[in-house]
Amino acid sequence: MNWGKFQRKVAPYVFISPFFIGYAVFSAYPVLHAFYLSFFKQTGIGTRKAFIALGNYGKLFQDDRFLHSVLVTTYYAAGSVFVIVPLALLLALVLSAKFLKLKGFFRLLFFVPLLTSSVVVAIIFSLVFNERYGLLNNWLLAPLGLSPVRWLLDPRWVMPSIIFVGIWRWTGINSLYFLAGLQGIPDELKEAAVIDGASRWQVFRHITLPLLRPVTLFVVVLAIIGSYNLFGEPYVLLGQETGPSDSGLFMTIYLYLTGFRFLNFGYAAAIAYAMMVIILVWSLLQLRLFGVFREA
Repeated sequence: MNWGKFQRKVAPYVFISPFFIGYAVFSAYPVLHAFYLSFFKQTGIGTRKAFIALGNYGKLFQDDRFLHSVLVTTYYAAGSVFVIVPLALLLALVLSAKFLKLKGFFRLLFFVPLLTSSVVVAIIFSLVFNERYGLLNNWLLAPLGLSPVRWLLDPRWVMPSIIFVGIWRWTGINSLYFLAGLQGIPDELKEAAVIDGASRWQVFRHITLPLLRPVTLFVVVLAIIGSYNLFGEPYVLLGQETGPSDSGLFMTIYLYLTGFRFLNFGYAAAIAYAMMVIILVWSLLQLRLFGVFREA
């Protein structure tokens, strides 16, 4: 066999092998091992595993704290879809206005929150939400004569506060997605509709929104995935990890506590795969609502 010819055939695989080796070691193996571990009961490092089949998954439906974490996370996901996404679309419509100047500056400005670490964001907003010295209570509520709000200490306000952080962090980047979609809509379609007597609302309702459907689907699915994977902001913001009365107990935080504090690795793996199933179901539901399967 010609050695030079063999080298030319093998060389491309050698160059791409570091990626696949790293993926196998740090991604594929942990995912598969976690699935294997979810069928066992193991508490602590180095302890013997006991095979319990679907016992961990059955326990999920009887665990009130896990079910509460699902509700809390779904609450945030609803805020992402029904608050953050519409605000992002509204912001994109403003940025696409012809009269607006410095569009490049605003696009860069709204991209900055995405570059900021979630820990840094949480630390900054912990100061904003401070009951005695925070920006919201002292600069907004006090001048109006309203009493201070215990944003992160009152169970009623914990989730709205975290959603507020999400608005600051994700509205900008989502608006850029929508802006890209708006720029892809031909002006001729809107102009033709206006000539035919359509109002601005009718143009938006019957032309802009339908043509934005692929971008909207992309943004909504990303919002759902991001909501069920949120960890850094609530963990650092609440300090107590779950907030008063578990009002900030996200699924990711419960997974972290189960696996790394209580060292119940089998049950933690089951929680992780339950999260995966929930994200998959919600994503498929969005694909169905947006008519993706009908088009296929």
